[in-house]
Amino acid sequence: MKSIKFVYLFEEAEAIDKKLLGGKGAGLAEMTRMGLPVPPGFTVTTEACLHFYENKKRLPKSLMEEVGVNLKKVEEKTGKKLGSAQNPLFFSVRRAPRSPCPG
Repeated sequence: MKSIKFVYLFEEAEAIDKKLLGGKGAGLAEMTRMGLPVPPGFTVTTEACLHFYENKKRLPKSLMEEVGVNLKKVEEKTGKKLGSAQNPLFFSVRRAPRSPCPG
């Protein structure tokens, strides 16, 4: 059985897949590919959300490991560290459904 990938760095994600990345994730991936000044980051896929609701509100087993691996990559790219008092890494967390949802 092939394992499902739940986390994509902006630069490795295919921006055209809004169904997988949500509108914001796809937009960030596309802007990154275009060379616009987007801070390094990653998107947790809509598949992770579907898994959560289809499995009694349990996160996919590999999700937190994938988040950790990608967080380390972002820390390396920025030279910052999440939780550091001297050189903190800040994150913006947003939800983005597969289709637009005003409000």
